[in-house]
Amino acid sequence: MALNEKQSLLNRLATIEGHLRAIRKMVDEEQYCVDILRQTYAVERALQRFESSLLAGHLATCVPLGFAEGRDAEMARELREIFDLSRK
Repeated sequence: MALNEKQSLLNRLATIEGHLRAIRKMVDEEQYCVDILRQTYAVERALQRFESSLLAGHLATCVPLGFAEGRDAEMARELREIFDLSRK
């Protein structure tokens, strides 16, 4: 993983952590449920963007390397596993 990609992922996680802290505070302060839900949806979207970015990096680097090293069955198994997890 390139340094800039890693930093981008870490930045996304920091944003998600900030949103989660805000949600916890909102719940503690008994704020309006709809406002809390808006924040939870923002976290879900941020996690989806994080996952997409991480997966794209994996597909661009780790998977081709695995195939080049002759680990075809392992790579195929991992890709099926990731696909299955994404469908649950």
